[in-house]
Amino acid sequence: MLLLIVGCVFTQGSPPFWGTIFIDPNIITSSDSTTFDDAVYLGQGIRAMFDRRVNDWVNYNAFLFNATYKDDLICEIQVNPEFNNSDTALIEALKYGKEIGRLSKVLRKDVATVWIHKGTEPFGGGNNNLLIHTGQALDYINDGILEEVFVHEAAHTSLDSYYAYSSEWNLAQNNDNHFVSNYAQDYPSREDIAESFLPWLAVRYRSDRISDDLKNTIIETIPNRLEFFDNQSFDMSPIVALNDTSFLFEKSYLSFDYKLDEPYPNPFNPTSTITCSIPEFGLTTITAYDITGRELETLTNEVLNIGNYSINWNASSYPSGVYLIRMESGEFIQTQKVVLVK
Repeated sequence: MLLLIVGCVFTQGSPPFWGTIFIDPNIITSSDSTTFDDAVYLGQGIRAMFDRRVNDWVNYNAFLFNATYKDDLICEIQVNPEFNNSDTALIEALKYGKEIGRLSKVLRKDVATVWIHKGTEPFGGGNNNLLIHTGQALDYINDGILEEVFVHEAAHTSLDSYYAYSSEWNLAQNNDNHFVSNYAQDYPSREDIAESFLPWLAVRYRSDRISDDLKNTIIETIPNRLEFFDNQSFDMSPIVALNDTSFLFEKSYLSFDYKLDEPYPNPFNPTSTITCSIPEFGLTTITAYDITGRELETLTNEVLNIGNYSINWNASSYPSGVYLIRMESGEFIQTQKVVLVK
């Protein structure tokens, strides 16, 4: 049965949202995985830091921390000396370093520095940097949108320079003929990428956390922008796309190759766990066959991010015997035997 989804069509003059950081506070939360590893104190040093309180660049003798992430990215966190001592500054560096680690790698790849000041001024992105004012951060935390704000600002830092003026993005804008927010509509060159990325992330990776109405509104308003982002093959780790095969994401930040492990336990009855490693973003298919090569069922057939995965195969409906588990991903093909004993 086909279901007709009836939604609103927004004219170019009436976007559905004022700003997309407010669309849902659960797209990324403080309970989600982080790639943050550590922040090591380097001492104090003079750094030119933009401070929104004076709306200018200021040379501060900042507390400096080398922030490392488990996917090999690094950045320097520069904390305003107004935090008085290195211990207090370290608390801030650890707090925001961990939050930044919840962002996708594609959003962190161009972040070279993080500036942390007191004050209630808005966050900022760009200049290979993320700008934080801790008083404003408290408001974002109280509203549940700290991580969503970081997504927006990091999109400025790591995406704008590559895509905001590209012909493909401009074509997507024209074909949509709508903006997702008033903020994007008012500043189409400066804000449209950042305003559209978070809704794309919500629809493609967090659809279980948002309402159907919100999902449908986003899809109806900016379908061509969504397709544009789909086509970029972004490294979204540590965020993983939602799927319907009950895959358990076990991200490994060590280098590895394609691999299909021997199912465990083996022999089994009736459930065995199948694990595999995916070193490149792409379509992966895992299929169960009987010993004659007859296909029994597809265990997964989806685009997976880089990482280690596991899935349970329940063979309760099949008789005792030898079965084959076959994995295909890119040009990689591997088969493992498994024995069902009832």
